Amino acid sequence: MKHFFILVAIIMALLVPKTINARTGVNYSPSASAFSVEANNDAQQVKLRIYKDGLGGKPIKTVNMKRAQAGGTLWQATVKGDLKGKFYTFDVKYGGKFMGECAGIWATAVGVNGKRGAIVDMADTDPQGWKADKRPTIAPQDLILYEMHHRDFSIDDSGDFVHRGKFLALTEPRAISHLKALGVNAVHILPSFDYASVDETRLDEPQYNWGYDPVNYNVPEGGYSTDPYKPEVRINEFKQMVQALHKAGIKVILDVVYNHTWNIDGSNFQRTRPDYYYRKNADGSYSNGSGCGNETASEREGMRQFMIESVKYWVEEYHIDGFRFDLMGVHDVETMNAIRAAVPRDIFIYGEGWSAGSCAYSGELAMKANINKMPGIAAFSDEMRDALRGPWDSNSKAAFLGGVKGNEESIKFGIVGAIQHPGVDYSKVNYSKAPYANEPTQMIAYVSCHDDMCLVDRLKASVKGITIDELIRLDLLAQTVVMTSQGVPFLLSGEEMLRDKKGVHNSYESPDSINHLDWGNMERYPQVMEYYKGLIAMRKAHPAFHMGKADLVRRNLEFLPTENCLVAYHINGHGVPGETWGDIYVAFNAHKRARTIQVPEGTYTVVCRNIKCDQAGLTTVTTKGGKVTIPAQSALIIHN
Repeated sequence: MKHFFILVAIIMALLVPKTINARTGVNYSPSASAFSVEANNDAQQVKLRIYKDGLGGKPIKTVNMKRAQAGGTLWQATVKGDLKGKFYTFDVKYGGKFMGECAGIWATAVGVNGKRGAIVDMADTDPQGWKADKRPTIAPQDLILYEMHHRDFSIDDSGDFVHRGKFLALTEPRAISHLKALGVNAVHILPSFDYASVDETRLDEPQYNWGYDPVNYNVPEGGYSTDPYKPEVRINEFKQMVQALHKAGIKVILDVVYNHTWNIDGSNFQRTRPDYYYRKNADGSYSNGSGCGNETASEREGMRQFMIESVKYWVEEYHIDGFRFDLMGVHDVETMNAIRAAVPRDIFIYGEGWSAGSCAYSGELAMKANINKMPGIAAFSDEMRDALRGPWDSNSKAAFLGGVKGNEESIKFGIVGAIQHPGVDYSKVNYSKAPYANEPTQMIAYVSCHDDMCLVDRLKASVKGITIDELIRLDLLAQTVVMTSQGVPFLLSGEEMLRDKKGVHNSYESPDSINHLDWGNMERYPQVMEYYKGLIAMRKAHPAFHMGKADLVRRNLEFLPTENCLVAYHINGHGVPGETWGDIYVAFNAHKRARTIQVPEGTYTVVCRNIKCDQAGLTTVTTKGGKVTIPAQSALIIHN
């Protein structure tokens, strides 16, 4: 009998968690669940409440939590019994007043609208074959990024999706076949964590938001699941999405928004550790470098550790391949480098190298200018973007695409990937007067994204009297610059089908009629998709367009004499490992008439010209006197 009790004691010791996992508010086992929450030193009391449902009803159990050690910040409680399927909240008391119930900052499963944490066995959430799921192996220089919003991509009737607006839409053959045909190999999904602005109890009503209003950072958004009331469903369906994309050889990049919370008083941060996670100005007001009413203090140990552990959690639990950091310039350099060091090297990390206002922090922030201090982290090139389409602060002002001179050096800056290059006059670059990237893979090349007008709308607003033919020519010209840049190329979903948003500049909460992808455009403008496919295939097949190393770019890429609204360069393919083409000439002509450039006399294969792109060759051209013609408002790519 004595041995029996010893055996029982050993089994119980194994079943009941001895330590609290730093990432989660609850550690579940069938015999007991251990809860933990961080609070400030002056917290007076913490109540743990257990509920039957994720919303409504009275608690079925209330527990007074205890400090793990005297004067410490960690509070703990263990509740015996099998609590799987139940829900919980924490309520912290300061100055004689409770802050309000919340799921805590470490919740990894929640009920509807994220009000309560959920007690689940994460092993139950894995789809069949999940343990065999592997991240695709794709080097940074080989990536083709495709930014998309779940609802935009699949909500319209024209798409013929079964799971419209849901995670599962990206598991459907229509989605996978389109992405593979286009040639992209990394999907950047807009915020897919639990956010505030969509009411998950009213999903039968039209609701829309981009999702940059975080509530629970480590839980998939319920509005994109088929049943937000069941915590396991959103987790399982998110994993199914990742699994399906991985099987297709496509990486999944998660858009993360650690720079601010949805609000202050109602946030899980504020309700557990008041004012600890936020920066304040000298006068005591909350700093607003995020432009959203608050900014988080990444330099503080607790916030830094939260960001690191959150990113690691998405990598390990959801097999995420990379992260796009919203307003990365709000975070400090040390934190970003710590995140880079905490995850495998094949995890791709990039972000916006700016903030939306001044930040209450005197140290080094993860701005574009400091990218050279953050190896393995990339930033968007607004230099290239605005040199092509026009300045960010005016929808109606044109730039290179509109025939406006003076943008050539900024485009050249983007072509080399924001590195030091002797062919770029940095004094004439629009925003950065010095290179910021150590390697070209630290620059994201793009002309439009979810922010601001999409490319089609911007062209309509800035090029007066533009015709549909001219619109298509300029659209394709812009993307040719992006796709032949030495940086990492980035496309907004729907650009391959000439997407527009009816001229709306900031569509973050516009209806589906504005944000949806019209799949009918695939039939209306088939030449656009064909060009994009050819362009992407050419980039992927030819290392000359994605050398990956700054020294290779400097040795093998030289610019031809620059003219107003005409940029051209030569790549010595013989010096690029794996390249099968010899001398490659690329030219971009934004004029409304044809222009010529000087190249060595000879016979060349034309692979891109007059809104057609095919790496197998369109025709050949023999130069006389070394001159070759670039048609109006288009690109030319030739090689020998």
